[in-house]
Order: sequence, then structure tokens, then C-alpha cells
Amino acid sequence: MENTQELSFVKGRIFNIQRFSLHDGPGVRTIVFLKGCPLRCAWCCNPESQSFEIEQINTAGILKTVGEDRTAGEILDEVERDRVYYRRSGGGGLTLSGGECLVQHDFSLALLALAKERGISTAIETTGFAKAETIKKLLPYVDTVLMDIKHMNGEKHKEFTTQDNALILENAKLIAKEAKRMVVRVPVVPTFNDTEDEIRAIAKFAYDIGVMELHLLPYHRIGSDKYAGLGRKYKMEHIRPPEKEKMEKLLKVAEECGLSVKIGG
Repeated sequence: MENTQELSFVKGRIFNIQRFSLHDGPGVRTIVFLKGCPLRCAWCCNPESQSFEIEQINTAGILKTVGEDRTAGEILDEVERDRVYYRRSGGGGLTLSGGECLVQHDFSLALLALAKERGISTAIETTGFAKAETIKKLLPYVDTVLMDIKHMNGEKHKEFTTQDNALILENAKLIAKEAKRMVVRVPVVPTFNDTEDEIRAIAKFAYDIGVMELHLLPYHRIGSDKYAGLGRKYKMEHIRPPEKEKMEKLLKVAEECGLSVKIGG
């Protein structure tokens, strides 16, 4: 591992920094959104995150550049401004999101290592779609791993995300074994994975690999207008968010597998 000064100069590409989040790890979080993702989930609410390339998005007739290159040191200086909120909220800190932070693994490693060096709690939101060696390098610097398990069926997973889930499930086992804390998150998407059998299968898998926390994230349409701004079609426009009663029923199904379950992040 390079020294702190060298890590500060590692460059990466982000598209947003969101402050005061309460849904992406313990306490108040500052989320750094990285560009690039190997998946193309049909319901993705951050389509501008998928490509690593810097893009233009049309918002109400105004063109906006999406993506900028920053050093890890610059970003950590910005993150550290919220340190007082981390302390007051009991364990808040930095969360890396995207996109997929494992795509820019050297940059993510620099951000996480600098945060730990400064005494800031760390978390990552990940699909787990990466080489096991990449994940192993990052885990010593991560306090909480928030990992999506979207489906147990590989064919259906590929139909809705463009990628098979075999690598993801293998990495989930690795993370469950080596991470300080792992939370399985399930985006509940009608027509994809909103049946009791599908949620039960994911919950049982989580329990079997030793993960005891599961979050059910109801599908929403926030971000669907971004597709038009990028000149793309939103394929899920006909899908309605799941009803509250449906989510509560799925919560009970997951709880029956022995997990601590909640709806939302």
C-alpha cells in the first residue's frame, strides 16, 4: 500500500457527492458516486453512472456534464467537512456508491484507506461483480458492505441486468466470510423478483452464508426521466412500485428465514 501522500493523488471519476444521507450505511453518510458499472439493471435510477465516459444529459433543455475527475485527497477533504455529523449520528461516515465502486478499484482503495487513516467510518454499496482479488484488497478498509443480491436464478438475473449472477453469489460468500459487517439488500422489482418464493430464496441464501441483516428496497421510478435526457428509453415505465401490503408480506417471508429484515435502506 502506498503512503498517505501518494494515495491522495490517485485520480478517479465521480458524478456526484451527496451529503447527509441516512439510508446508505449507519448514521449520517456522505456518499461519493463513482462512474462505471458492469451491469445494466433495467430499473437503474442512476443511468448516468453506468458508463465510465463523461456524458452530457439534457435536463429541461439544459445540457449538464456528468462526470468529473478528482483526486482522492480532494474528495476526502470535502468528506471530512461533515465529520461533526458523523460523530453526532453515532458511526456515520463515507459511503462509496455508483455505478459500481469496484470498477475503479484503485481509486476506491485510495478513498477508503485515506478515510480509515483519518478515522472516518467507511461503507460500500456494491453488486459484487468483480474479481475476488479486487474485493479482498478493499475489505480491510471497509466497515460495512451493503451488497445487492437481486435474484437466485442466473437466467432471470441476466435478463434484467445483462449479467449472470454466478460470480456475484460466489463473491457474496467471500464477503460474508471476511467483511466486518455485511448487509444484503434486495431491490424488490415487480415482474423480476417480487414473489414470496423469490424473496425466500434470497433470504435463505443470506442466512446460509452467515448474513443476518437484509433490507428490502421497493422499486421506484425516481430517476426514470434521466433516460430521456441521455437519449435512452426507460424499459420499466409500465411497472408500478409494489404496494405497502406486498412489501410487508415479503418482509415476513424473509424474517421466517431467521433474518433481521427491514423495508428501506
